[in-house]
Amino acid sequence: MSEQVSVDCTMARNGRVWVRRIKLGERWLPVEQGRQWQDQDGRHVLIMRPGQAVEELLLSSATLRWEFVPRRDPPAIV
Repeated sequence: MSEQVSVDCTMARNGRVWVRRIKLGERWLPVEQGRQWQDQDGRHVLIMRPGQAVEELLLSSATLRWEFVPRRDPPAIV
């Protein structure tokens, strides 16, 4: 299950978005934005909160809601 999040962003006619900040709890936090792409699940956007790791947001095409995509751990090298 993904965690829903509030997002302050600008959307272009071609579907691209520019995320300015996200709301966690009662606080709005500024973010830096990386690349984005569209697939069957919706619009994916990579963001980074100050001092944090990169996180993936998804604007779900099924629900039209923003959510965090759970991190996938890279495969172990043996």
